[in-house]
Amino acid sequence: MMIKAIRMAAFGIWMYAYIFYLWPYYVRIKRYRKAGDIPAEIEAIRKYQYKWGSGVLRHFGVRLHVGGVENIPDCPVLFVSNHQSYADIPIVVASVNRQAGYVAKEELAKLPVYGKCIEAVRSVFIRRNDARASLRAIEAGIELLEKGYSLGIFPEGTRSRGPQMNEFKKGSLKLATKTGVPVVPIAISGSYRSFEEHGYPASTDVWIEILEPIGTKDLSREEAAELGAKVETIIRESLHELQALH
Repeated sequence: MMIKAIRMAAFGIWMYAYIFYLWPYYVRIKRYRKAGDIPAEIEAIRKYQYKWGSGVLRHFGVRLHVGGVENIPDCPVLFVSNHQSYADIPIVVASVNRQAGYVAKEELAKLPVYGKCIEAVRSVFIRRNDARASLRAIEAGIELLEKGYSLGIFPEGTRSRGPQMNEFKKGSLKLATKTGVPVVPIAISGSYRSFEEHGYPASTDVWIEILEPIGTKDLSREEAAELGAKVETIIRESLHELQALH
């Protein structure tokens, strides 16, 4: 128990030190945002997220095995993936090497310094179990997608903390159906071993499969309603394939 606490404390100190090391990227992002230069801001965010995600994974000792990067279209998208671990966001941003804000729980916004960094990459904070606040968060996400930013979501709502995949929350893909942006499904296998299996950062291999994008323009009402189930099935099947191979 003492060793776990020491490892977690050391990792927390390192994380904050690394954020301050990357502070020039944050300053650049804010400068472009203030100037209203969205393409330059998106590129600055991409570099910042890739640097941050890759650095965190190196510190964890995570070895990424990524397939399907060529499936990411050159336009704003909604990245949709299963959720096994706290490490999944750095895993995704390091894998896709694209700007990707996230729909994140409101509590993260209150973290000193960290909350500002999450907001800087064009994330949306959502208050759980508050329908009105959730609607406002969806509206904010729609506005970002329409401006040209990409977002990522974990439709399970919480970590599975293991190899299994939980059901997607209903209505979780409204951000795509309301804007017409493509959905890019992503299957993540083995990330729970990087933290949840031991309770502290641990070295492991993680397999990522970026699947073919799904268009959402001009969907019928029935097709839009079935999109969540369709994407869930695609990710679940890919996850099973990855687990069978590794």
